[in-house]
Amino acid sequence: MQTSHNQQRPLEVELVLPVKTYDIDFAGIVSNIVYIRWLEDLRLEILDAYLPLQKMLEDGIAPILLQTQIEYKQPITIFDVPIGRMWMSKMKKLKWTVTAEIVVGKVAAIAEQSGGFINLSSRKPVLIPQQLYQAYLAQQ
Repeated sequence: MQTSHNQQRPLEVELVLPVKTYDIDFAGIVSNIVYIRWLEDLRLEILDAYLPLQKMLEDGIAPILLQTQIEYKQPITIFDVPIGRMWMSKMKKLKWTVTAEIVVGKVAAIAEQSGGFINLSSRKPVLIPQQLYQAYLAQQ
């Protein structure tokens, strides 16, 4: 996994990711599970901006996560102030892929997640909602 600011980053969002005392493991660094929470926060930020939760619920759909991959580059500690960035790196009719980086001066972690959407009643996959798909295409 590799990121570069020279590449296009459709639907990019950025958040300051707070480090809490309970995020620190016995080695004195941010626990691996915290990165998963941060990725969830970033994904929800994309959805809030381009396909709000209320709209999804009205349409009877929900996003699902299929895969998460994280490459840890350097540890994050209690007094660090990490910045998270996430963008839509691929989108097809049924599947999306987001890429994220967590930075503290330099890249501390790179992640990639893929998923799709399901119908809440049937639990079957549905097409990427048009509103999100069009927003992605507009930034290509």
